[in-house]
Amino acid sequence: MTTPLTPADLGAPADAPGDAGRAARDRGDLLVLVAGDYRAEISTVGATLESLTVGGRDLVLRSPEEGPMLFYRGAIVAPWPNRIGDGTYVWDGEELRTPLSEPERGNALHGLVSFQSFSPASVDEDEVVLRTELFPTPGYPFHLLLTVRCALSPEEGLTTTVTARNLGRRDAPYGVCPHPYLVAGPEPLDEWSLQVAAGTVLTVTEDRLLPTGTAPVPPGDPFDFSAPRVLGDLFVDHAFTDLGRDAEGRLDVAVTAPGGTGVELTAGPECPWLQIHTGDRPEPEHHRRGLAVEPMTCPPDAFRSGTDVVRLAPGDEHAASWSIRGW
Repeated sequence: MTTPLTPADLGAPADAPGDAGRAARDRGDLLVLVAGDYRAEISTVGATLESLTVGGRDLVLRSPEEGPMLFYRGAIVAPWPNRIGDGTYVWDGEELRTPLSEPERGNALHGLVSFQSFSPASVDEDEVVLRTELFPTPGYPFHLLLTVRCALSPEEGLTTTVTARNLGRRDAPYGVCPHPYLVAGPEPLDEWSLQVAAGTVLTVTEDRLLPTGTAPVPPGDPFDFSAPRVLGDLFVDHAFTDLGRDAEGRLDVAVTAPGGTGVELTAGPECPWLQIHTGDRPEPEHHRRGLAVEPMTCPPDAFRSGTDVVRLAPGDEHAASWSIRGW
């Protein structure tokens, strides 16, 4: 059973963010969940998944403790996943322009809430519920309440559910995804094996990573991971759809290391798209250290294409869930 938090529960008086003489943590309060061999850490800034371990082994890539979250590691991405080209889109006949958070490519990247403060609504040893209110801006003139529930289980690992409620008076465009970088084991990413069934890949431009169309993924294709296959030096930063699912409609992505450890992400039918990125970076210390696996409710540039964008009517809610477990 969860209980409401007070400022004192977070170690601070109601009128102060932290103790005198103690520097405030850059990403807000750190909330720790424990269940069986699992341990998770969630920051109140962005409701970010800072770490997830099983038996002390990292299942996701961490950010440095100081400074902002790095490369969206563990982010909650809303109200749109991935990119909006030029930051400009049309909704119900109105042209809207949101700031370019990826200026080097001329895109608005990863929504608006990843660096926003969330308030804990309740906390227990194995569960936390955080909320934030997204107020209207010129580029996104819609009013949402986002609730993030993180629940840790000894059997299922960490399950995250993001619920958006439209507090405004007009329909709002909406999409969501997580942004974890999965870690299969201590061996290099090039030695990990990936398994996920996907029938279609979204083709993109090399310079801006904006969609140009779709293509099938036939057997034997470089992107065919219907059976476990070693990644090698393959570069992936693509969205996939026509995803294989179990009888309950759940998507399953498994990443395993040669030593026998691994990590698995599952997502519900509300996420018909999946972004996978091999984490290629120009900085050697950050290059290909984790595999980004992002189940998405809509594809990249959806606010311009309209593909699978959720139309959230006033008062309505939308929920999406995913789980991460390891061995």
